[in-house]
Amino acid sequence: MTDPADLVRPDNGQAAHLIHLVDADSHEAWLANQPERHRAALDAQGFKATPFAHAILPGETAQDWSVVSCVKNAAKLGTWCLARLGDVLPEGTYRLATPAEPGPAILGWMSGQYRFERYKEKPSTKGPRVLLSPQPAAIEPAARLARATALVRDMVNIPTADMGPDEIEKQARAIAERYDARIEVTRGDALEKGYPMIHAVGRAADRANAPRLIELNWGRDEHPRIALVGKGVTFDTGGLDIKPSAGMRLMKKDMGGAAHALALAELVMAAHLPVRLHLLLPVAENAISGNAFRPGDILKSRKGLSVEIGNTDAEGRLILGDALAKAGEDKPELILDFATLTGAARVALGPDLPALFANDEALAADLAEHGTAQDDPVWRLPLWEPYEELFKSDVADINNAGDSGFAGAVTAALFLQRFVPDGTAWAHFDTFAWRPTAKPGRPKGGDALGLRAAFALLQARYGR
Repeated sequence: MTDPADLVRPDNGQAAHLIHLVDADSHEAWLANQPERHRAALDAQGFKATPFAHAILPGETAQDWSVVSCVKNAAKLGTWCLARLGDVLPEGTYRLATPAEPGPAILGWMSGQYRFERYKEKPSTKGPRVLLSPQPAAIEPAARLARATALVRDMVNIPTADMGPDEIEKQARAIAERYDARIEVTRGDALEKGYPMIHAVGRAADRANAPRLIELNWGRDEHPRIALVGKGVTFDTGGLDIKPSAGMRLMKKDMGGAAHALALAELVMAAHLPVRLHLLLPVAENAISGNAFRPGDILKSRKGLSVEIGNTDAEGRLILGDALAKAGEDKPELILDFATLTGAARVALGPDLPALFANDEALAADLAEHGTAQDDPVWRLPLWEPYEELFKSDVADINNAGDSGFAGAVTAALFLQRFVPDGTAWAHFDTFAWRPTAKPGRPKGGDALGLRAAFALLQARYGR
């Protein structure tokens, strides 16, 4: 893929095709001022002033053509206003016809040109569409977001055979090297002793896909400490509580939380935020073999709590529990975790909205506000403590999944909260990491949901 920074360039008066933007309110007035050849072309192409509609307008010469596109608000562009154009226009260079700045639509233009063609015999040969912008300072920050989004998409789209624990570790090592961060990986006997729930979930996988905890540390000791945690189940069969084939079909994406956390960590380091960053990726394949953990087993946890296994398909909260306990030991002032954790969150909110849980009112409000501002919305669900009775155990401190089917996303978040230190601000994103249908700038497949909201929060709180 072309580097996103090459898809938007400073406008220095280069030759370019014009993009006229209209909306439902301004369309008629704009049309009245157009030459007859434009009106005829619009009629021939059946152009209507509906969102994302576009048409080609002929010019005086064959090369002097331009584009008209309908957006929601031509005076204030949102992230995805230009995304469809970035995808469908011919290769070439473009600029907005009015002096309006593209603003957040720069990101949509970049993201609209994402392609996942790793396994295609004949990848697309379509060249880049370049947008000229009068905002040169905005290009690189948008390109970072586009790269982070592409990283999540790629990692989620790649099948497990090529994105197992080893490959996630390689991705983390490459990013650590790029930013001179320290990386540590715990596996084998040390994992079993120090992180028993991560080990139990992943022990049935073959040696090439052995479980591990990947940790990255970056920044100065005197800066505020923050921790990012991401669920990295590289494939989820459900374990001995095996999923049906339809439920297993997309489980290559069950490491989407790890992809989000890794991409967010890179955004933090690339922006040189003055923080002491601790990234934790618990990585395991929930496989089936003779030594798979079983329903009814009682696992130790790093925190010391004993956990009865009510369902081996509720494994993500187990590996996150050990990782959250480790994150809390270093006394961060903020912990954010990402996980493709529950189907209940998708039933409640659908694919577009990550369920947000937080133990701090200001943190929850800030994340919701930044999500709206970034066109990356989240929706808060409650940490309703009376529901802790739904996963109580008669023989252990807690059960990983109660018998009730009620409030599955809430009880999962409450389970995680048991591993977060009291007094530490914490937010949990139960994200889908997938788009079942394409939208402008957001193709079908893996996607980053909640990533930009979280990064905007970190920038607001810790940016210089």
